[in-house]
Amino acid sequence: MLSKTNIEIELAKLRDKRVSHNDILSEVRQVLSDNEQERSSIEARLSSNAPFKEHSFNSELLFTSRVYHKDDIKKLCVDYRLRFLDARFFKGDFPAEAISKIRQLEKEHQTTLTGLKIIAPAKLLKLENADDPLLMAPMGNNYYYLIHKWGKDLHPLRKLLMWPYKNFENLLFTIFIVSLFLTFITPMQAFTKGLVSNSEYLLMFLFMFKAVGGIVLFYGFAKGKNFNTAIWNSKYYNA
Repeated sequence: MLSKTNIEIELAKLRDKRVSHNDILSEVRQVLSDNEQERSSIEARLSSNAPFKEHSFNSELLFTSRVYHKDDIKKLCVDYRLRFLDARFFKGDFPAEAISKIRQLEKEHQTTLTGLKIIAPAKLLKLENADDPLLMAPMGNNYYYLIHKWGKDLHPLRKLLMWPYKNFENLLFTIFIVSLFLTFITPMQAFTKGLVSNSEYLLMFLFMFKAVGGIVLFYGFAKGKNFNTAIWNSKYYNA
């Protein structure tokens, strides 16, 4: 009876004919060393203040679903109160998947990626004092290519919760609605005798509007806060 062929053993025989064990270990060490040097170089560029550079991508290798214009990025940041800043402002370490995807892009397009940007909430960024990062590479003409997304998704109500901070008109409308609600739930009988007239409700509403507006203004000035339209690409924490 003929014995079955073990393809692992046959493969090992072919390898051993081609190269010795010592040479294999030497090649493996060199490959690992090269990979480590490439990854270290990418991490250094991510944390450095590299100048902006338009990259020459091969359009045939790009996924159009990952290409975004600056106007789309701005609207996203304004709606969800996010920041769009240089990757060097990101706290902590970049995940291995992001480094691998940068290496892959650089090899495919024969380029060195610099001036990378990141979209993330302010709490994930190291901002100068004055829930889902997206790593992006500039392509020129205000277009950016999405390299990698990691972290947890944003809270489903974040867009709604951040709506009052979008601009002054939204904040004023929110104060108006909150004041109406507080006026509605206020027991007017505790402040007046007999029937409550419309003028008394109006006075209570004006008082509530002034009180809520004052609290919001005090909090805004105390914390140095600003509207989403003003901070989406600001590197300052108190903006």
